[in-house]
Amino acid sequence: MRALVLQSDFGISDGAVSAMYGVAHSVDPKINIFDLTHDIPPFNIWEASYRLLQTVSYWPAGTVFVSVVDPGVGSSRRSIVARTENNHYIITPDNGTLSHLKEEIVEVRLLEEEKNRLPNSGESYTFHGRDIYAYTGARLASECIQFKEIGPPVSLDTVVQLPLQEAYIEGDHLHGIIEIHDIRFGNLWTNIRRSFVNKFNINYGDFVEITICREEEVLFKETVIFGRSFADSKVGEPICYINSLNNLGIAINQKSMAANYKIGTGVDWQVQLRLVT
Repeated sequence: MRALVLQSDFGISDGAVSAMYGVAHSVDPKINIFDLTHDIPPFNIWEASYRLLQTVSYWPAGTVFVSVVDPGVGSSRRSIVARTENNHYIITPDNGTLSHLKEEIVEVRLLEEEKNRLPNSGESYTFHGRDIYAYTGARLASECIQFKEIGPPVSLDTVVQLPLQEAYIEGDHLHGIIEIHDIRFGNLWTNIRRSFVNKFNINYGDFVEITICREEEVLFKETVIFGRSFADSKVGEPICYINSLNNLGIAINQKSMAANYKIGTGVDWQVQLRLVT
C-alpha cells in the first residue's frame, strides 16, 4: 500500500486533521498516514508549495500527498491531481501549490469533485480537505482507484503558477531571493543553488558582502563568512552556508535571522552577494 502524506494550514488545535485521518481510515483501516506539516501559515500558498519541494522527492515512488491550503474553497477554483516524473502524486487545489515542483510534474488530471467525494457530504462546501482530498487521496493510496480514473487530463500550461524568480549573476553580484525560512531556527533559505555559488568562485572560509532588501529598504548589509557549518562562526555571528537542499542559506549562529531583522519570504525579498577580496 502506498503512503498517504497530509499537509495543511489547519493546525492541530481542533479536530480538522483528525477528521481527515478518520476519512482515510474509513476507506481502508490499514492505510499508512503521515503528516508533512499542518503548520503552514493560514492561506500561505507560497509556503505550501515550497514545503512540497522540500519533502516530496525523499518519499518512495507511489506516495500520495494531499496539500490543503485553500483560501478559495467552495469557489470555481479547480481541484487537481499531479504526477511527478518519479511517480509521486499530489492532490491539491489549483491555486499555485504546485509552483515549486513545476519542473518535476509530467501529468495533471482534473479531480472531478462530484465523483470523488465522501458519501453524504454533498451539502458541505467549506471542508474539501476532508470531503474530497483526504477521501480521494486514501482511495488512490489504497489503490481503490487509479490515477487515470480521477478525472480527465489537464494541460500543464493551464495549472496556476506563483511568480517564481531565478537566481542570476550580474557583474560582481550574485542575485536571488529569500525563498523560505528554516522556521524552527529562523534561518533564511535562498533560491541560489550551490552551482551558482561555485560559478561565483566562493570557497569555504571566504567572506562575502550580503545585502537583503525589500523594494528600496535595506534590512541587512554585512560582511559574512561562507562556512561549511554553523561551527565556522561564533554564537551570535552571521554566517552563510549551503543548506540541506543544496541552496545558499543565511543565518545567525543560535539566533533567529528572520526575527532579528524582520525578514520575510518571496519574490519581494531580494538578496545580493559580492565576494570580498
